[in-house]
Amino acid sequence: METQLLASDPAGIARAAEILSAGGLVAFATETVYGLGADARNGEAVARVYAAKGRPSFNPLIVHVADLEMAQRYGAFDKQSLALAQEFWPGPLSIVVPLAPNHGLSSLVTAGLQTVALRVPAHSGASALLAQFDGPVAAPSANPSGRISPTTPEHVMTGLQGKIDAVLDGGTCIVGLESTIIGGAPLALLRQGGVPQEKIIQITGSLAQAGPDITSPGQLASHYAPRAALRLNAESKQKGELLLGFGPGLCDLNLSPTGDLAEAAANLFAHLHTLDAMNKPIAVTPIPDTGLGAAINDRLKRAAAPR
Repeated sequence: METQLLASDPAGIARAAEILSAGGLVAFATETVYGLGADARNGEAVARVYAAKGRPSFNPLIVHVADLEMAQRYGAFDKQSLALAQEFWPGPLSIVVPLAPNHGLSSLVTAGLQTVALRVPAHSGASALLAQFDGPVAAPSANPSGRISPTTPEHVMTGLQGKIDAVLDGGTCIVGLESTIIGGAPLALLRQGGVPQEKIIQITGSLAQAGPDITSPGQLASHYAPRAALRLNAESKQKGELLLGFGPGLCDLNLSPTGDLAEAAANLFAHLHTLDAMNKPIAVTPIPDTGLGAAINDRLKRAAAPR
């Protein structure tokens, strides 16, 4: 299969929507990372997403929609989840809600669960594509399963060229970390991400801890991994290692020399891609575990987990 690289202009967006309507796969930029999109109502198309990524079929997918009104066609929002959607959408928050009656989504999207993770992305290209397609798009990160998430079209092509129909070039992702995921009753934090949990708690008052079962995307223990070993909380690098730094200090690549967590989040996956290409073990200096730092550390722990 030849993977087309489409410009994020009216013609490219129209072509991408056409491919989705025909059951094809299109990678597209959001503010978080690039997603690998398929029509969430088309079981064969969704199966191709799992096949292209090598993703376990028990791991559900986030469904991207153009706006809250469209989201309510597929999920049943209670007062609390509706308040969160109104506060943070469009943006890097995915909300797991019960399936709406007559939702029409493929059961592969939900991995057989009676809930669905929904999100309205805040990226002009994604918004235009979703509006043109006028339907739900299931879109996990556009990379081989378990590998480093893509934040540029080049990252997508490196991992999936020849396995998907097209990449809609939306430039470099601004946030650089996947969305935060919340859901359940009581409402729980299912994955750290682009909206810090402190901001969510300002709306909800509290958040429960997630249970051991996989009830949403992004909960696998080993994920976002480079090919070589990753060592965390390193004060210095050992022989043969590359050092990924944060804040002032000598290192091979720095997430943010000034210690800015938003800059570090935006650079995380791109820097891991760069170091991974050097085929050496990677050590990472400590990252503060507050705000976006909690999401950065979540990704690093999963990347360093045994495989």
